[in-house]
Amino acid sequence: MSDETLTVSVWRGDGDTGHYVDYEVPRQESQTVLDVVTYIQRRLDTSLSYRFACRVGMCGSCAMTVNGKPRWTCRTHVSKVAPDGKLQVGPLRSMNVVKDLSVEMTDFFDKWAKSEGKFHPTKTRHDDFEAIKPDNRKRKQASAGIECIGCGVCYAGCDVVDWKSDYLGPAALNRAWTLVNDERDGGQRARLNAVAGDAGCHACHSQQGCVEGCPKNLNPTAAIAGLKRASAFAALKGELAPEGEPK
Repeated sequence: MSDETLTVSVWRGDGDTGHYVDYEVPRQESQTVLDVVTYIQRRLDTSLSYRFACRVGMCGSCAMTVNGKPRWTCRTHVSKVAPDGKLQVGPLRSMNVVKDLSVEMTDFFDKWAKSEGKFHPTKTRHDDFEAIKPDNRKRKQASAGIECIGCGVCYAGCDVVDWKSDYLGPAALNRAWTLVNDERDGGQRARLNAVAGDAGCHACHSQQGCVEGCPKNLNPTAAIAGLKRASAFAALKGELAPEGEPK
């Protein structure tokens, strides 16, 4: 442990009220933001609430806002984001705060359901497996987005979500795009109707904040662009129901 210290401002409070509280934390070599938050909770203030699980960049549950940007705190080294010795850690944006750094993700996952982000099988367990070659064009497009683990970083980094609360968001739309390209799926018409509305893919401004922040290096903006094209073709074919009518 070095003699240097880190000044850390941590959001304390719930969804209605709160403020930043400063803590002095010893700086260490290869120290991550999650290490810092854990030190505060274990050594300085045991009432601090935050969420984490694997600590090795696999689960995504430790996502927080670090110096204004959503990040996985277990993968974010202090030396890269706080060279001046000052660090600010807050909850993810656009999500209801439960307490301190812990957020409620119900709305985030509900939007996956609203975008028809579930697989609609066309065969039963008694049928043979569908044979789809890895070099199939649609299979490649689906594979490009399937590594999403639902951490919420892209959602918190999206400005459209911030001002348009009913917008489905990049993670849900990315999931929809992977299923649009799954030739085994039988829910395409319902899915395109679900994502083509005012709160769907056409609300995206293509600013690519979701791409910039994604820890898995996915490209939700490209997926949303694909949905825009697919929904446009569906509209030309008369497969999209007008707003307000059953889909």
